[in-house]
Amino acid sequence: MDISIVIPLYNEEESLPELYAWIARVMKENRYTYEVIFVNDGSTDNSWKVINDLSTQSECVKGIKFRRNYGKSPALFCGFKEAQGDVVITMDADLQDSPDELPILYRMIKNDGYDLVSGYKQKRYDPLSKTLPTKLFNATARKISGIKNLHDFNCGLKAYRKEVVKNIEVYGEMHRYIPYLAKNAGFSKIGEKVVQHQARKYGKTKFGLNRFVNGYLDLITLWFLSSFGKKPMHVFGFLGSIMFLIGLVSAMVIGADKLWALSHGIPQRLVTDSPYFYIALTMMMIGTQLFLAGFLGDLISRSSAGRNDYQIEEELRCRKS
Repeated sequence: MDISIVIPLYNEEESLPELYAWIARVMKENRYTYEVIFVNDGSTDNSWKVINDLSTQSECVKGIKFRRNYGKSPALFCGFKEAQGDVVITMDADLQDSPDELPILYRMIKNDGYDLVSGYKQKRYDPLSKTLPTKLFNATARKISGIKNLHDFNCGLKAYRKEVVKNIEVYGEMHRYIPYLAKNAGFSKIGEKVVQHQARKYGKTKFGLNRFVNGYLDLITLWFLSSFGKKPMHVFGFLGSIMFLIGLVSAMVIGADKLWALSHGIPQRLVTDSPYFYIALTMMMIGTQLFLAGFLGDLISRSSAGRNDYQIEEELRCRKS
């Protein structure tokens, strides 16, 4: 099969027939073998009925229905698990992504050798309250992830080699950082294509401004896991040791100052009357806690079932005569 198209959706009953007809026309014109996997993320409207109707009309339509709304990342995870095409393409169900882009994305994966191609909605039909935070968010993601050539991490229109989606785990709200997840899994050839962005035709957006706050928190989590996930002692142990040593040296300086004053008969207040003593003591306590957190994190990491999971691209074995 050439293409698997994974479409997560929530309350999009009006757009689904038009979207599938558009996809089917593009696939037929380019003579691709394909499947469309609709993932119904707990919709409360008639979206599932529409998907059922489409599946009776075409054997290319598959459907997954969640019992409740879990979010876009779980929907993509289940869609990726089901996908069988050589190239897997994701797109939104609201008709803001154009199916006319699919052949070019497919060729960029198959002919140009990209592992992942992300869409870039250079000209957007969104309000300023959405576009400005998006630009700031993407700039931060580029800096932390090191993927300098992507301008729109959160674009729903993306294409992947099959091996990519089968070797990454999309969870929580990590759908925003699939290029980063792919890079961490060893898929380094990541490209971008400027795509057409259309104004929403039906319904209203399902995402609020809280997604930007959550997005930054998820980005920090992903950065930490990719950098120190298998070696937490390297960060917590290091910070803890530094803080403990600074606190210890400070306490020793305060004590030495007290002893020097006593040996020279100079009146000196009690060590416990100095605020610096408590600051030094607090630093030593926090340093000890950080060190223990790193130690426990290392123990947990070493007992994890996935501690030796590595991405192996190819393997050669000796031929027996």
